[in-house]
Amino acid sequence: MAVARMDGSVEVFHCSDRFFQEKIIPGREQCGIEGLSWVGERLFSAGLNGGITEYDLTNQKAKYTIDAYGGPIWAIAGNQQGTHLAVGCEDGTVKLFEVNEDSIQFERNLDRQKSRIVSLSWHPSGSKIAAGMMDMIQVFNIETGHSLHRMLADRGVGTSRSKECVVWSVVYLSDGTIITGDSVGMVKLWDDQTGTLIKSHNVTKCDVLALSVSQNEDSLVAGTSEGIVVQFQFVSMVLEKDDKEWVRTRTFRNHTHDIRAVAEITTAVVSGGMDAQLVVRPLLDKIEERSAASALRKIHFPHRRLVSCARKSGLMLFQYPGHLELWRLGESEGKGIPGSSLFVKRNPEKLLHLKVKGEDHIRCSAVSPCGEWIVYSTASTLRLYRLHCDNNNISITKISKLPKVLSSASQLCFSSDSSHLFSASAQSSVHLVSISQSGCKFVGTLKPKSDSHQAIHLLAASEDGKWVASANSDHEVHIYNLQTRKAHCTVPVYSSAVTAMGIHPATNCVFMMHADQQMFEYSIEQKQYTDWSRTVQRKGLHRLWVERDTPCLNVMFSPQNPSHVILHDMYMLCIIDQSLVRQTRIQKAFSLIFLILVDLCIYIYIYIYIYICLLFQLPAPIKQKKFAT
Repeated sequence: MAVARMDGSVEVFHCSDRFFQEKIIPGREQCGIEGLSWVGERLFSAGLNGGITEYDLTNQKAKYTIDAYGGPIWAIAGNQQGTHLAVGCEDGTVKLFEVNEDSIQFERNLDRQKSRIVSLSWHPSGSKIAAGMMDMIQVFNIETGHSLHRMLADRGVGTSRSKECVVWSVVYLSDGTIITGDSVGMVKLWDDQTGTLIKSHNVTKCDVLALSVSQNEDSLVAGTSEGIVVQFQFVSMVLEKDDKEWVRTRTFRNHTHDIRAVAEITTAVVSGGMDAQLVVRPLLDKIEERSAASALRKIHFPHRRLVSCARKSGLMLFQYPGHLELWRLGESEGKGIPGSSLFVKRNPEKLLHLKVKGEDHIRCSAVSPCGEWIVYSTASTLRLYRLHCDNNNISITKISKLPKVLSSASQLCFSSDSSHLFSASAQSSVHLVSISQSGCKFVGTLKPKSDSHQAIHLLAASEDGKWVASANSDHEVHIYNLQTRKAHCTVPVYSSAVTAMGIHPATNCVFMMHADQQMFEYSIEQKQYTDWSRTVQRKGLHRLWVERDTPCLNVMFSPQNPSHVILHDMYMLCIIDQSLVRQTRIQKAFSLIFLILVDLCIYIYIYIYIYICLLFQLPAPIKQKKFAT
């Protein structure tokens, strides 16, 4: 599922993997997106800058952009056959583009209208297209390019005649029914054969901004400017009758502001809008049993780390779309008891505000552990800076001569001693660069043994400088030996994506968290899962942990206690104590030994008692009695 943001960025979520944010394509300045459309497995967008963009989902960047030459584009839609793409423009034209193997090509314009085209929807056959505009809906014949029907939208009772009715959304069904949502707050059903209104539903006093129909066309959802999602279902009014009607059935209130987009997937309704959160509302009548899929999800933040820390110098780097901020952490006096507040001796201090040059937004960034190096990358460029701190005087120097391989990166990471920079490039490879006061030098490229071409979204370096691990969108985790500069091993591929990982500083084991909340620990030296990891998978995790719907964003290790693994997401900090499993094993061993000793004592007592009875001719014990062990 593709999601567009107002800053021009596009996010791709994996619906069957806990809605993990699998890919993020950064936006550009003044390149807002008004519409997205899938054509097969290819993704296109259009916006008010008048361009149509196709995305390279493998390398997570814009593939190309062409001008439609119709002014700002308000709507974009592809037919189900995957052969054509239609855009609605400011100049009143619907432009058709032929979808070729590597690009799209302009074919022709449909009949020009007097007002802008706000919404579009293809008939499933691909022979007709419905266009929503000011005060009307037009139905076009694709073969001739002429208008078949012109349907006027009612401005509503009590509405000023000078106020236009905007048809914000339109849906074309296979039976010829056209459904529209407008600025009067109505959801209307039209007949494309006669061009007449069939039925109207008064949904809200405000605007109906978005419509979406299910794949089998028996359910429709509408998003309004009041933050309400309304569901309609195509059901029979009388039992065992074939006559069906569209009936309003449910109302969902999960947003605080305008809902700009809705989509009905197999078992849920997904909506998003001006409150910047993505809401996944499950349809309980389509879910057979209670599970993680039946829970309400609210996706607020990116499933990526936007903050990096320089541990040795107490600095933190914050990543924004168009700039970076470097802060020095504050200090407190002394230590207090748990629950008390500490007096702040020094407040956090903002040291640097680094604005990005150009229109591209930042894709990834990092600060070195020593705090002397800052690096960031956009879709087209990579910049490396050296930071000079002299008491309170802060200065920054740009490294002008970079190796040619550092053109762009999908992920960046420094070594623990800040002597090397790891840059994730195309086809799941990692470039290794040495950095020093004298400059930046290319060392080599680490290539995986697999044939994956997916971009890397996670990098982790070991504390001793011997290993580096990478994770890509194919759920592969590759581990490289930095001394030989070759691939060392590949972790067995798991069905869920890796959301966070880290290399333990003492054991050099890779700790991985997945989108389905499963955790694994893999020994780099032994090239296998650790005993602790196998025990956790054999016994299983707690139900409340597995049903959590927010992925872990970071894995850290406690310097005071090596057995403590620290995890965090947007809601919580969690400490995994790996020594508890070992303690349980020891306790079980002692319990087993204790039971064996008890059994031996009981048997010895029985034999001694029988011997004494035989020796002194005392009554023997009852033979039928069984002694418990």
